[in-house]
Amino acid sequence: MNHLVSTNRSMPSIPDLTTAAPLKNGAINVIVRPATHDDLSAILEIYNEAVLNTTASYEYRPSTLESRAAWFDAHLQNRLPVFVAQLENGQIVGWSALNSFRSAEGYHCTAENSIYVAADKRGQGIGKLLLAPLITAGQQLGLHSLIAGIDAANVASIRLHAAFGFEQVGYLKQVARKFDRWLDLVLMQRLLSQD
Repeated sequence: MNHLVSTNRSMPSIPDLTTAAPLKNGAINVIVRPATHDDLSAILEIYNEAVLNTTASYEYRPSTLESRAAWFDAHLQNRLPVFVAQLENGQIVGWSALNSFRSAEGYHCTAENSIYVAADKRGQGIGKLLLAPLITAGQQLGLHSLIAGIDAANVASIRLHAAFGFEQVGYLKQVARKFDRWLDLVLMQRLLSQD
């Protein structure tokens, strides 16, 4: 079931928000475009590095290509956008997505975002390039609210979301455990419409 579609309106297709911009140092252009099946290996590699080495994901075990393909197909079926950041040489250095927030039908107007950047490219402005089209896509899809669940120690992501108008609306203490320590989760939200 597509939880982002209400029964009284039709959902537009996923917008093509392809953009190009230089990295912070201006040395190389990054293209942000809708992901394709051909990008899944790179998406998987970036995600699994984060699973194994960071608290950006609270998963313990790496994902498989099969499960990532199923995830991607579900996004396509539910018209949830997935974007990739690609260097001029073709290398995928990050990805972002809108995800169903909760399964109950009443949450059809809200999505949760995910942003992952390759380890050697963090801090270069790629997250900023990946968040902007998620907001635009959310608006074009008629969403009312975007949610970000961010590990409290990930100050860079919290600042990034704040710079894009997200406000902290919750702080969950010790809600997860990874790397032998308790993890706190910051909940941030941006309203996309006022009605």
